[in-house]
Amino acid sequence: MHLLDLLAPARVAAGAKAPGKKRLLETLAHLLANGDADRERMMFDSLCQRERLGSTALGHGVAIPHGRSPGLTAATGAFVRLAEPVDFGAPDGEPVDLLFALAVPEHFTQQHLVLLSQLAEMFSDAGFRQRLREAPDADGLFRLVADWRPGHPAAA
Repeated sequence: MHLLDLLAPARVAAGAKAPGKKRLLETLAHLLANGDADRERMMFDSLCQRERLGSTALGHGVAIPHGRSPGLTAATGAFVRLAEPVDFGAPDGEPVDLLFALAVPEHFTQQHLVLLSQLAEMFSDAGFRQRLREAPDADGLFRLVADWRPGHPAAA
């Protein structure tokens, strides 16, 4: 499964604003839910439950909030670039401004780990993180993520 399979242009936001981690998780849950209020609550609860176990921030201004839910039948992703970074409890102490939220069905154990690994690989590239920060809008962000492939540098 490629990250593009999880993402749709409607679930990518550039310049989003959130005063803190809780509001940011609400924003991500809203994007993941595709307008379904019950699903949005389920996504928010799942993301919060995972964050209580430990921060999903990787460092370098990046976080990958994620959660599993028995109510899902397919994995879904949302990408947000914040206008102002938010403290997310990162190991390097840096606030985050790039987030890829991931929601997967409860039974997606192996797929979940593979997707997290791909996201970690994508965000480990300093040049790619910089291109994400410089993208002019949500369309540009979507194209960058869509063009990225594991083991290969993203398109410039």
